[in-house]
Amino acid sequence: MADLAAAETQAVAIPVYTDKNSAFGVLWLSQSPVVSRAADPTLIASFRNTAALNHPVDTDPVNEQAEAASLNAAAVILLDDLLSAPARFAAEIRDCGGIRVIDCGVSATGNNSLGLLLARAALGGRGKVGLRDTASGTPLELVWPQCPWPVVTVASADPVAACLASQYAGWKVDDGGYFAMASGPLRAAIGREDIFDTIGRRERAPVAVGLLEASQLPPEQVCRHLADRAGVKPDGLILLVAATASPAGTLQVVARSLETALHQLHERKFDLNRIIAGRAAAPLPPVAADDLTAIGRTNDAILYGGFVQLEITGDDASLDLIGPQIVSSHSPAHGQPFRDLFKQANGDFYALDPALFAPAMVEIINHDTGRRRRFGRIEAGVIEQSFTATG
Repeated sequence: MADLAAAETQAVAIPVYTDKNSAFGVLWLSQSPVVSRAADPTLIASFRNTAALNHPVDTDPVNEQAEAASLNAAAVILLDDLLSAPARFAAEIRDCGGIRVIDCGVSATGNNSLGLLLARAALGGRGKVGLRDTASGTPLELVWPQCPWPVVTVASADPVAACLASQYAGWKVDDGGYFAMASGPLRAAIGREDIFDTIGRRERAPVAVGLLEASQLPPEQVCRHLADRAGVKPDGLILLVAATASPAGTLQVVARSLETALHQLHERKFDLNRIIAGRAAAPLPPVAADDLTAIGRTNDAILYGGFVQLEITGDDASLDLIGPQIVSSHSPAHGQPFRDLFKQANGDFYALDPALFAPAMVEIINHDTGRRRRFGRIEAGVIEQSFTATG
């Protein structure tokens, strides 16, 4: 397996990090985070006139209205085009007792444009997501310039809200025989996970948007239970459902590389107030023929091919200490394709070492001192093995 990165880069005295040629457009990582505001009660009736989406895209257009709204309201705004013209995204909208369930990759085909949209909605309007044919112009170019796969990029100037309050798949739906991994700003509306006691960001909004990673669409009973838990009326809930083995499902999972780094920092009691911004990139695998292979490939994309850059304030010593703990090589299970590990755990994510769910590499940029350190390594051999396996 190839080790494509050095353990440490030379300290560079720069106050901020910018990349004018990246997949994110011009992005100052140290810009002030967006302030969350309460959702307008009339939003659910008027959001069809507020779309600002282009697809397919290399860069993610700025939607100022979405950035100013709550996580859930912002996600609704971003979904305007999808709700108006689902065929454009190869999606299907279904009514489930008044709740809108959007088939993004179960029976519907879906596409990469839909995957980008799911990833943006999962971030609650607090991040940018892009797709490039190569690593050129993305963070991954710094450590794996010859990556032969397309690259999914993500960046956020408010990563705690975007990743931990919204995108993190922090709970599972297990209701009446229906199972799904749940994420998106719906979590902030429900707000029952312990993580919200630490980060805040609970919301009371008239609308809620949830992502379900599942091979089946939810029955009406499950939909109603979710609406009740979120405290919204049925017509205020939108559920986006995609199997992992679908174009949209695959892409939106790979777009979670930044989130995995934030989650590892949270698990290690790191002061999240020190995190100013983050950006990341990971290779996009071919869509698999079955969910088991897809789960393996999408996780391998992050665990062995994901590269995250974090801008953090404070002392260098604490960053040197935490860095080695937030990459996947910190786990003793590191090195095997995820599909093999998943099968050994009898298909139970929660039986696996939590430290494994981390990016392959992290670069920490100290905003106060300008010092940079890289931790972890890219494992191109594992990626090749995973992405080309046939079952």
